[in-house]
Amino acid sequence: MAAHSQPHQATYDAIVIGAGIQGSFTAYHLAQRHRDTLLLEQFILPHSRGSSHGQSRITRSAYPRVPYACMMPDSFRLWKQLEDEAGTSLYRRTGLVVLGPAGDPELEGCRHSLRDSHILDAMELGQRFPGLRLHAGEVALWDSTGGVLFADRALRAVQDAFRRHGGTLQDGERVLHIEPGAALTVTTTTGVYRAPRLVITAGAWTGALLAPLGLRLPLQPLRIDVCYWKEKESGSASRAGPCFMAMGLSQAPHGIYGLPALEYPGLVKVCYHHGSPTDPDERDRVPPGTPRSDVSLLSSFISSHLPGLEPWPAVVETCLYTNTPDGDFILDRHPKYSNIIIGAGFSGHGFKLAPVVGKLLCELSLGEEPSYSTAPFAITRFPGVLQAAL
Repeated sequence: MAAHSQPHQATYDAIVIGAGIQGSFTAYHLAQRHRDTLLLEQFILPHSRGSSHGQSRITRSAYPRVPYACMMPDSFRLWKQLEDEAGTSLYRRTGLVVLGPAGDPELEGCRHSLRDSHILDAMELGQRFPGLRLHAGEVALWDSTGGVLFADRALRAVQDAFRRHGGTLQDGERVLHIEPGAALTVTTTTGVYRAPRLVITAGAWTGALLAPLGLRLPLQPLRIDVCYWKEKESGSASRAGPCFMAMGLSQAPHGIYGLPALEYPGLVKVCYHHGSPTDPDERDRVPPGTPRSDVSLLSSFISSHLPGLEPWPAVVETCLYTNTPDGDFILDRHPKYSNIIIGAGFSGHGFKLAPVVGKLLCELSLGEEPSYSTAPFAITRFPGVLQAAL
């Protein structure tokens, strides 16, 4: 799959930079629309340097923010469409438990987002899911649509479908320069490409690509500790348990999530929905002895809410989030170069929505009215940054 070593030039209808799940779905939608599309990836595929690797991600209908809740039915539909096209399963329905303090605004937002929700008290939760424990003043919300997306398999499936629709995927090509214009020019370590439209979905590297284009978005890459926990007694929780989210807890202000661990059978994946600021090129260079406060926070949560798990992780890996200050995506045109479209800042909750995000970025690049309002995702919500950029 790696790119050829000799320099080459080519012209396309569209270029997408970044072949993670967002960029791959964007390219897929463009190719479906019969646009000759080039998808560029700086690393040799498959890789674990960004935010789209690993075997599992949670999907759900429960969302505290209305814009995302409105997109989720379409996202489920498009995931199913890809499953049918690929001829493989990309999703396992497990259900999702959302737990937190009664009356918590985010928890209430999740409840309002569900057509068919059910509140579980401590006794009912204990009967249905004995591995999860509620404390005084806490409630649990049941989302029957929740489940696990098979992340690595999904990424391969959408990239394969993109190529079947005539798309070109070039990996091992780092972008060196972007020259704006009616016909944009993208120069990489291997070639020079031109197209009338460009979509940038480069994850934690998006800021570096946009800075020379006069735009400094408030994107913060975070190193995330991805933790896997062993059961004290071997049972079914690691195989058949539900996904869960904990929100509104004072000891975990950014939330905690967990799901059956496909990567390590017999373990449970439980992670804190936040991390430490990092340079994406230095993510794995953590000095020995560096405190891991997030792991200690998780250990305390597991002791109180998941007592059937060992209180210290069996495996700790790292992943990247690229966060915006408000946790909402950026899906917008460059304010100066309208044929440059930006998809960024997915803030650790974008994978499940990638089919819809890709559709929206495709529509923006073609100058069409987006299927959903992109006002919540506009660059102009960061007025100081925009003023400085222009």
